[in-house]
Amino acid sequence: MQSAQRIIWLASYPKSGNTWTRGFLANYFAPKSEQLDINSLRRFTTGDVRQDFFDRAAGRPFHAADFDEWLLTRPKALRLIALSKPHHHFVKTHSRIERIGDIDLIPPEVTAAAIYIIRNPFDVAQSYARHLVSSLDAAIDRMMDARAVNYGPTMICEVLGSWETHVQSWLSAPGLPRHVMRYEDMVADPERAFRGLLGFLRAPVNDGQLRRAIRAASFEQLRKQEEKAGFVERPPGMERFFAKGKAGSWREDLSPAQVARLREAFLPTLETWYPELLEETATFAAGA
Repeated sequence: MQSAQRIIWLASYPKSGNTWTRGFLANYFAPKSEQLDINSLRRFTTGDVRQDFFDRAAGRPFHAADFDEWLLTRPKALRLIALSKPHHHFVKTHSRIERIGDIDLIPPEVTAAAIYIIRNPFDVAQSYARHLVSSLDAAIDRMMDARAVNYGPTMICEVLGSWETHVQSWLSAPGLPRHVMRYEDMVADPERAFRGLLGFLRAPVNDGQLRRAIRAASFEQLRKQEEKAGFVERPPGMERFFAKGKAGSWREDLSPAQVARLREAFLPTLETWYPELLEETATFAAGA
């Protein structure tokens, strides 16, 4: 059987920098004469919730009756996605790594490697609340829900789990070649962050091309493109997909009680990936 290990996953919990990373990669690898906007990213990166691949996998217009039907169809759809290009290619996912019964949500047989983008949960919370068109407390509840699943209109799902179980599933998966990028490091020094990404991909680094791609995929450019032409991936009811794009806005947006909830729930992962926030968030939360 033809090998399908061609997918390089672009994986993240929602609102963690996945679209920014896709924008950079698209602009870096595109011909110099072609600057891609946010609504043409799908020409460069595929997603694991693409309706057309599920239609082909099912042999009909796909609309699952329940979660189990989607789960049974997903491996076939992912194999079609993997084989849709003759070489390694990027596929966006918000799914966690999990085996349900005898089915892997992220099957090793279609996986070449993964890029995982992590963002501190305090900043994720306020951005996710806008995404869900919900209150901050409701978004935090969602982030703490180990059984969280996003259902699309035809029951194509994203199995998230909690923020922490999502992160740990990707960062502890055995045998997975992966590159981890912190959103905060991408904001602080995008050239260094994306240079490291290209190194992981073993791609030649052209300094001029690198800087052009960073400018083309900057938050300011993405926001301008959304203001001008909208964004096809923006959820219904969400006012703006690109709202702030900075690190540390939790200090203005979250209450001490909300910071305390997130800190207590996710402390093990914070200790590993965000030790610089431990003292500050403890002090902030003490004001609850």
